Amino acid sequence: MARESKDAPSRVSPANPMLPALLIFIATYAVVALGRLPGFRLDRAGAALIGASLMVGAGVLTLEEAYRAVDLNTLVLLLGMMILVANLRLAGLFALAAQRVALHAHHPATLLAGIILVSGVLSAFLVNDTVCLMLTPLVAELAVGLRRNPVPYLLAVAMASNIGSAATITGNPQNIMIGSFSGISYASFAAALSPVALIGLLLLFALLLLSFRREFAGGDRLAASQPPPRIRRALLLKSLAATLLAVGFFFAGVAPPKVAIIAGALLLLTRRLKPERVYREIDWALLLLFAGLFIVVAGMEKAAFTPAVLAAAHRVALDQPPVLALVAAVLSNIVSNVPTVLVLKPFVAALADPERAWLTLAMASTLAGNLTIVGSVANLIVVERARRLRIEIDFWSYLRIGVPITLATIAVGVWWMG
Repeated sequence: MARESKDAPSRVSPANPMLPALLIFIATYAVVALGRLPGFRLDRAGAALIGASLMVGAGVLTLEEAYRAVDLNTLVLLLGMMILVANLRLAGLFALAAQRVALHAHHPATLLAGIILVSGVLSAFLVNDTVCLMLTPLVAELAVGLRRNPVPYLLAVAMASNIGSAATITGNPQNIMIGSFSGISYASFAAALSPVALIGLLLLFALLLLSFRREFAGGDRLAASQPPPRIRRALLLKSLAATLLAVGFFFAGVAPPKVAIIAGALLLLTRRLKPERVYREIDWALLLLFAGLFIVVAGMEKAAFTPAVLAAAHRVALDQPPVLALVAAVLSNIVSNVPTVLVLKPFVAALADPERAWLTLAMASTLAGNLTIVGSVANLIVVERARRLRIEIDFWSYLRIGVPITLATIAVGVWWMG
């Protein structure tokens, strides 16, 4: 009798893979949208891992196809950027930036402008979720210490981080994926979307001034007495040098994953900082979420995204920036922006002008994150960390700023991309 191949079980597939693929896809994305599975201690990353495993277990994908579905460029770039940001935080960069803003802001409006600028610019080059994680407690303590209403300043952190992150490939996780899928250079991406981000930050400043007139209308002068932050000078200089060199190489056209992982790895060469402290700063669950979703979407793509289905993208005019932006914005507020990019990936790649479509998707999925509290992870980080400090940002307080800024910035983006 012929001997069976060792990986014969991985080649078993159901007669009709569409049904199991569809059920696994819907169940996985439902948990991702809700954030948990009711009755179980299962989070988004765990749901993605289970969904990926079931795609292989149900025979929709072979194990080899599942391995190939995981985009290592995305994971490597994200890991490298996390190591860079971890070193910058441990060196005291974020505390130093907050102190500088406090020392030079002599009026509440100036303080607001400084916070928007710091959050937006840092988020353009560093992953925006980590920027919010570091800035939120610093800004909250600063506002409370100055006896100001902390809410508009914390909204500025969250919304400016989303807007600023739209400017570059390394601004947020969905842009990192799009940069890997599309092959668009770092410089081209930044040239296309930086103007949208800049206009968006200006609109956010104006909207917050109008919405919180009582906070900003007076002629109050701020007298900040910020204690000097703890700075690790050697680590700060080394981390800043690595970050600036990395950004330079990004713009020079060197592959971002290669640059980021080399820069991050070299920062682990130190005699003072234990590597374990850096590892604790890395969001391993986010990397697992990405890997699992890559496989889940690959299974759905193989089983259900036939040429006829992909051709339907032309019939619904996805190649038009307003239509694609609307679809991306709606989906991003249902299942979040990272899963949205993965779902739309095969449709965008099949369009006549994929580069413009990828840029439109990056712009809309990012800016749509400002619509509601649950629109992006950055928002949730700010709201939850503020709550621990006994500062409440309720759903409706957020929504009255989130809706107009989202509509205005996406309209600017669509006009610019058109």
